[in-house]
Amino acid sequence: MQRIHAGKDEVSKRFSIQQAIDTRDALAKFIYGSLFGWVVDRINTSLAMGKQHTCRSINILDIYGFESFKSNGFEQFCINYANERLQQHFNRHLLKLEQEGYELDGIDWRKVQFEDNQDCLNLIEQRPIGLIALLDEESNFPKATDLTFANKVKEHLKTNSCLKGERGSVFSIKHYAGEVLYSTSGFLEKNRDLLHTDIIQLLSSCQSELLQLFTCRVLNQFQKSSLPNKFAVPDVQRQSVAMKFKGQLFQLMRQLENTSPHFIRCIKPNNQKLPGLFEKDLVLKQLQCCGILEVVRISRAGYPTRMTHQDFTERYAVLLLGHNFPRDPLSTSVAILQQFRIHPEMFQVGHTKVYLRAGQIAAMEEVRKQVIQGTLEVQKSFRGHRVRRYFRQLKRSVITFQSFARGEIGRRQYDVLMKSKEEVDCKKLDERLVAVVQIQSAMRGHLSRRHFCSLQNWKKTIAANKQNGGRSISATKESPCEVLPSTLEELQRRVYRAETALEQKEKENAALKQQLKEFENRLSENEAKTSSMEMWQKQMASLQAKLALAKSLGSASSRSYGSTRSLSVGTGGSASVNYDDSDAESVQEGGGGFLAVSQLVKEFEQQKQRFEGETTRIGQLKTRSATPEAAEELKKLKAHFSEWKEDFKDRLREARMKLHKAEQHPKERRRQKRMWWGREQMFSALNNSSYLLGGIKWHNK
Repeated sequence: MQRIHAGKDEVSKRFSIQQAIDTRDALAKFIYGSLFGWVVDRINTSLAMGKQHTCRSINILDIYGFESFKSNGFEQFCINYANERLQQHFNRHLLKLEQEGYELDGIDWRKVQFEDNQDCLNLIEQRPIGLIALLDEESNFPKATDLTFANKVKEHLKTNSCLKGERGSVFSIKHYAGEVLYSTSGFLEKNRDLLHTDIIQLLSSCQSELLQLFTCRVLNQFQKSSLPNKFAVPDVQRQSVAMKFKGQLFQLMRQLENTSPHFIRCIKPNNQKLPGLFEKDLVLKQLQCCGILEVVRISRAGYPTRMTHQDFTERYAVLLLGHNFPRDPLSTSVAILQQFRIHPEMFQVGHTKVYLRAGQIAAMEEVRKQVIQGTLEVQKSFRGHRVRRYFRQLKRSVITFQSFARGEIGRRQYDVLMKSKEEVDCKKLDERLVAVVQIQSAMRGHLSRRHFCSLQNWKKTIAANKQNGGRSISATKESPCEVLPSTLEELQRRVYRAETALEQKEKENAALKQQLKEFENRLSENEAKTSSMEMWQKQMASLQAKLALAKSLGSASSRSYGSTRSLSVGTGGSASVNYDDSDAESVQEGGGGFLAVSQLVKEFEQQKQRFEGETTRIGQLKTRSATPEAAEELKKLKAHFSEWKEDFKDRLREARMKLHKAEQHPKERRRQKRMWWGREQMFSALNNSSYLLGGIKWHNK
C-alpha cells in the first residue's frame, strides 16, 4: 500500500503484485548502494592523512572498457556513455589542446586530423531532445513502454548521424569504438528504480544504526530542497538513474579537468580471451578507434619538451659565454640555442615558449651539470680560501687579545700575590717579634728572679756569718761544729739538681746519637765538622777553667786550716762566705759524704782530660781524611763515655745516700775531725759536678 499526501489530505493506494516486487527490489538496491557507499567512505577515512593535508595527490580511475555484445541493454548503454565522455577528455588533452597550443604560440605546425566524438555525446546528452532526456520523459508516463520509447527515439533523433534506427524496439549508436546495437527492453524499468515515502519511513523506524544512517542522508538531501512538510518526502525517481549517472559522470570530469592526466590504454589481444593469441586486425582496429595512432603522429611531429622563455633563460643562461648577451628572455633563448648549435628542425621558438624535440634537453642538461659542477668547485675553493684567511686573521686577533688578557690577568694576580705575601710576611714577622719579645721578657724575668734569689741567699749567709763571727776560736775547737739542717737541705737540693741535670744530659745524649747517625751520612761536610770541633774545644776550655777554679778552691781549703775562705756561689754574682778551721774540721769529720764528692770531682777531671785527648785525635784524623775507621773510633769512644757516665751516676747516687746518713746522725758527725775541704767548696763541687757532666758535648753538625 502506498500513501500519497496531497496538501492536508492523505490517500492510500494498493500496490499490484508487480509494483510490490518493484518496490521490494528498489529497497534492496537502495540498501545495497548505501552500504557500498558507506564501505567506500570507511576505507577512505582509514587511509586519510589526518591533519597532514597536502596540496598534491595521485588518483587512479579504473572503469569498464567499451562493451559490445550480441544483446546490449541499459547497463551497456551507461558504460559506453561513460567511455565516450572519457574519450572526449582524452582527445581534448592529447589532440585538441596540444595542437591549439602550437597554433596559438605561432610555431610552424601541420595540423593532425582525428575523429571527434562530440556528435555522439550530443546524441546522448543534448537537451531537451536526447536519449537521456527522452528516457526520463517516457519514464514519467505510466502507460509508456519500451517500444514507445524506441519509436520516440527514432522519431526525434533520426537526423543525427550517430543514430541508426532498426525495426522493433532496437536502435544502434555509432560510438568511437564502433557501432553498438541496443535493445530498449528494460530501459524504462531500470531507469525508474522508485523509492516511495513509505520505504523511507520504514527504514527510519528501524533500530539498526546503519539503516538509520542511510535514511538520515536521504532526509538531509531532501531538506536542502526546502520542503514544506517533513512528512512529504517525494519520490527519488524525480531524478532518474540515467540523470544520476550523468550527474556523477560530470562531477568526475570536473575533477579530472583539475588534474594533470596520464592515460593508460588497455588493448584487447583477442576476442576468445585466450593467452598467447594476438589478433593484429583486432588490435589495429582498437588503436584506430581509440585515437592512439593520431596521438603517436602528434607526439612524433610534436615537441614533448616545452618551456617558457623566462624559465628557459633562468635555467640555461649560465651557459652563455661572455657578458654581452641580450637581456630580453626571447633573444636570450635564441642565443642559447645557437650556442649549443642545435639543428633548426629540432626546436622551434614560439611567442611565449621554446619547443624542443626529444633528446635535446638531455644534452643541454648534461652541459649545464658540468658547468654547475665546475662552478661549484671554483666556489668551493674560493670560499675555502676566504674562510681560511678569515680564520687565520681571527686566530691572530684572538691570540693577540688572549695574550693581552692573560698578561693583564697575570699582572693582577702577581700584584695580589705580592700583596698577600707581603701581608703574610709582615704578619709572620710581627708574630716572630712578639714571640721573641715574650721569650726575652720571660728569660730576663727568670734571670732577674734567679739573680735576686742568689742575692737574698748571700745576704742571709752574710748575716748568719756576722752573728757567728763573735765566737772564739777556742770555743769552736772545744765544741764541734754541727751541720745545720738548712745546709743539709741545700746539699740535698744540689744532689737532686745534679741528678736532674744528668737525666737531661742523657736525653741530650740520645739526641746526640741521632745526630751521630746523620754525621755518618754526611762525612763529606768537613767544614761543618771543623766548625763543630772548634765549638767543642771552646766549651772544653770553659770546662777547664771551671775545673781549675775547683782545684784552686780545693787547695785553698787544705791550706787555710783555721782561716776563713770565700767562695763564689750562683751564676748571677759572688759573695764571700767565711768558715774557720773548726767548722771545716767538723764538716770533714761529719762522715764520708764530703770526701766522696771530692773524689768524684777528681775522677771527673781525669776522665775529662782522657776524653778530650781522644776527641782531639779523632777530629784531626777526620780533618785529614774522612774514613770509616774514624767514625768507628768515634762510636767506640761514645760507647765508653756512656758506660763511664752510668758508673759515675751510680757513684753520685751513693754520695747522696752518704749525705743523707750524715743528716740522720748529727751527733756522730760532731765527733769527727774537721774536714780538709770547706763547706763552701763542697757546695761548689756538687753544683759544678752536675754542670761539668754536661760540659762534654758531642757535636755532629
